[in-house]
Amino acid sequence: MASNATFAEVAALAGDPARAGMLHALMDGRALTASELARVAGITPQTASTHLARLCVAGLLEVEKQGRHRYHRLASPAVAQMMESIMLVASRAEPSKAKLTIGPRDAALRAARTCYDHLAGRLGVALADAMVAKGQVELAKDGGLMTETGMELLAKLGIDVDPMVARSSRRGRVLCRPCLDWSERRPHLAGAVGAALCTHSLDNGWIRRIEGTRAVSITPKGQRSFRDLFGVAPG
Repeated sequence: MASNATFAEVAALAGDPARAGMLHALMDGRALTASELARVAGITPQTASTHLARLCVAGLLEVEKQGRHRYHRLASPAVAQMMESIMLVASRAEPSKAKLTIGPRDAALRAARTCYDHLAGRLGVALADAMVAKGQVELAKDGGLMTETGMELLAKLGIDVDPMVARSSRRGRVLCRPCLDWSERRPHLAGAVGAALCTHSLDNGWIRRIEGTRAVSITPKGQRSFRDLFGVAPG
């Protein structure tokens, strides 16, 4: 169990506006350079480097070197889960404010987006609901179970289950778990299975990333595939 001092340190690191902006920018699972993250946070590259170093030391970020470039990414799914939970709490913390008019980008985020390496928004929640209804997944408040029927679905999709199970065991990552969706206030599917479904959807052209945001668009092929394979009609 984390000490009060460590808890306070992590909370303070995530609570700084510039660092929060950089952490949020990494929520789509991709890695970004210090310069890219500086632009996102609206600070100088030198200031960004200082912030990023503190986040790395605290274990919230990790650095990947590629040639002369250094790319930063969230250190683990647990960090993404923390950020998603903070966004959920923050969205509930302003009940007295007038309802904002939702612009096109906000609407896209609510419809379908990535939450680190899995699908969120209405699409992610609808997929989780459909898989639970068909007995492919069992979700509890703090955990999840992939049933034999669910494993058969993954195999039907062409997702190689055995390496995924092996990686989950080796790295200590759960196979599937619920992740409370900040916009829908209900769980979408995370864990190794959630990541595999997201990757599969991107690789097969069911969804496409929207530049500059975590939102993804659902292609006509995706509309058909989600309907035929999962019984979901994304809107």
